[in-house]
Amino acid sequence: MIDRSAPRGVLPAPEPRGVQPVPAALPVRPRTGRLLVLATVFVCAACGLVYELELLALGSYLIGDSVTQASVVLSVMVFAMGVGSLLAKRLRRRPAFGFGAIEAALALLGGFSAMTLYASFAWLGESRPALVAFSFAIGVLIGAEIPLLMVLIQRVRRQDAGGAVADLFAADYVGALVGGLAFPFLLLPMVGQLTGALLTGTVNAVAGGGLVLWLFRRDLSRRCRWLLIAANATVLAVLASATLLADDFERVARTAVYGGEVRVAVQTGVQELVLTGPATGSPRSLDLYLDGRLRVSGYDEYRYHEALVHPAMTGPHARVLVLGGGDGLAAREVLRYRDVASVTVVELDPGVVRLARTDPMLSALNARAYEDPRLGVVTQDAFHWLRGPAARDRFDVIVSDLPDPGITPSTKLYSQEFYGLAARALSPGGRLAVHAGPLTTRPRTYWTVESTLRAAGLLTTPYSAGGRLTGFGAGPDRTAGVTGSPPQDWGFVLAARERVPELRVDRDTPALHAVSTRALQDSARDAARTRPAGLPPSTLPHPRYS
Repeated sequence: MIDRSAPRGVLPAPEPRGVQPVPAALPVRPRTGRLLVLATVFVCAACGLVYELELLALGSYLIGDSVTQASVVLSVMVFAMGVGSLLAKRLRRRPAFGFGAIEAALALLGGFSAMTLYASFAWLGESRPALVAFSFAIGVLIGAEIPLLMVLIQRVRRQDAGGAVADLFAADYVGALVGGLAFPFLLLPMVGQLTGALLTGTVNAVAGGGLVLWLFRRDLSRRCRWLLIAANATVLAVLASATLLADDFERVARTAVYGGEVRVAVQTGVQELVLTGPATGSPRSLDLYLDGRLRVSGYDEYRYHEALVHPAMTGPHARVLVLGGGDGLAAREVLRYRDVASVTVVELDPGVVRLARTDPMLSALNARAYEDPRLGVVTQDAFHWLRGPAARDRFDVIVSDLPDPGITPSTKLYSQEFYGLAARALSPGGRLAVHAGPLTTRPRTYWTVESTLRAAGLLTTPYSAGGRLTGFGAGPDRTAGVTGSPPQDWGFVLAARERVPELRVDRDTPALHAVSTRALQDSARDAARTRPAGLPPSTLPHPRYS
């Protein structure tokens, strides 16, 4: 929850005793002028909250760990708003000019915040300093708005301070509500993050500049008036030019991040999908990114999916559930067994399923799994779907092919509550296979997953698969090696309710390229040597992944 009240509530010091604000010479009646000031407060508050949400969204998307990025952005911004409120005292003698200058600067900074953050990540590989700098600068400017508006509304019509504060805050909070709803439901899906920020800056400049240059124009000296006209015209021209070039900029920046063979780039209602590699040839050259994280690499995905799926298929496997895995690759491995009667894929993002069905390279990589009549798809959140009656006591095998547990939106899908629901969905003798993140580079996260499975009443066998060739599934980092060490393996946990599951592949298992019983058992012995003692499980109210 974004608390705007404290910093925006810092009011300017009262005028010295005996000095009253001089009424402004307005081109309209005071009642109309007051309504125009409140309408500007409404618009500026909406724009300010869009800037905040834009920084939060981009911080989580570019850097990862949305909890940390939200804490950084909000704490820095709230502190800066307090600083801005104090600095606004110096502008009280020329409140109209000060407010106009602040809105022009805010429109420029807020409008270009998303583009600058994306550029710093694309070409410099790091966006944290830019994120903190924009949070502070935008916070200072937002914090200076209300004190100056308090002076301006008192110049329109003198009223008691309590009534003026109530009116300003009411307009401010309602505007914040509109901005907070417009960002996820209007701006983000319709125009995207870059263009959305630029359009918001344009609205901000028009509202702030229009109020000062028309309603309070007689309060401005000739020199101040022309300065504000030139500043606002320049800001609007720059924002308009950037809006026209936003698509070209995004393509160039995307090439800098993903390389020169970006073939598909689409923003779904859930995430950004980027598919790289040639449109024809070997599917091994394909890379699929979800929200900037390398999720599938055609070079080594078979190592991951074979190790995830086949150990769980030793035993009854007529009915199989795949949680996540909308790319169809885990389903491909399951469908290699002729005695599988049904496969249910529960995928949150229908865009991933659509891409896996229709893209010629991705569908070739998943062996056209979606054309198999045994496969059915549910586009729903896996947690909510498991809570429903359709999942109970139904599946011989559950394959949890979900994003890395270190990614904050995935944390609930690695919780004790989630695994309790998964255990309930297993039929007697059923097995659950879980992707638990890299074991060698993130052992604490891996063993927290294992501890959480045990806390849910499941018996576990930890293991891993090596031979990783790329940064596939590398967690919060967009690509391997951007920050930290690239992962060298994949960690998995095989779990069951009745007894500790045996780690092996059956003799009648379809021919495998990277997995054998001996390799699996060797990896289990190696994994056991790294087990720390006393790791608590992760729960919904107390997530423990980092």
